[in-house]
Amino acid sequence: MPNTLDHSYLSKSVWKPDLFKGKVAFVTGGAGTICRVQTEALVLLGANAVILGRNVEKTEKAAKEIESLRPGAKVLGLGNVDVRKIQSLKEAVDTTVEKLGRIDYVIAGAAGNFLADFNHLSSNAFKTVIDIDLLGSFNTVKVCFDQLRKNKGSVIFVSATLHYTGLPFQVHVSAAKAGVDALMNALAIELGPLGIRSNCIAPGLIGGTEDMGARLNPPTEIPLENKIPVGRIGTTKDIADSTVYLFSDAASYVTGTIQVVDGGLWQVGGMLGELYPSIVKIQNEDPESKL
Repeated sequence: MPNTLDHSYLSKSVWKPDLFKGKVAFVTGGAGTICRVQTEALVLLGANAVILGRNVEKTEKAAKEIESLRPGAKVLGLGNVDVRKIQSLKEAVDTTVEKLGRIDYVIAGAAGNFLADFNHLSSNAFKTVIDIDLLGSFNTVKVCFDQLRKNKGSVIFVSATLHYTGLPFQVHVSAAKAGVDALMNALAIELGPLGIRSNCIAPGLIGGTEDMGARLNPPTEIPLENKIPVGRIGTTKDIADSTVYLFSDAASYVTGTIQVVDGGLWQVGGMLGELYPSIVKIQNEDPESKL
């Protein structure tokens, strides 16, 4: 996947060049669309970064592409890192500090998701998503804590809006992201006195991302994008700008918040449209259940 931002982001952006000069970002899920564009924006504005992922080749390739956005940028791609295993993350932090010198910003964005009705969602599948999204977010901040404390850093958790109204087929990720929101809120209060800020970004429908398929954009009679109050699907730049704001000094008095970037969609509700409740009944009445 190529970069979604380029040098025009600097000329057309409200942000000043070198805004994050001398800063280092530590990003889990950095080879995925959302976390990658967050990293791209930070690097274009002067930061160096490390992106983490499970797939070695994909993560290293993404790092090289992001690094090419700015002359002199340093972007490490560390693959074979499992956020569920804290020692794996600890080694990544040690490598980051050794090669880049510090960590100022943390993006906890590693996530797992799939469509599954409750009837066919196994306990193991539920636990896997909780472990990646929630435990993985905790582990990420835990291993970065010393650097965050030393540099009075900031954390952004990548959350979602799925659990605001309840969404069928997303029980697992809704529970996980609700936990992420609570984790963020508690850390904002507990770590605030140390100079560490903590916030969430909750993306809605963002064009060109993994969630633009059937997972969060079901084939309803009225396309979901037609229900978005601001009249358009989100862009990766929308996510980039929200990230820059929350890490910048403009948000120095902002902590414990959830920055929803969805054009107002979650407040409209009814994501399944006319498919509800018939499709839910069909799936959950199936006698072939999973434990």
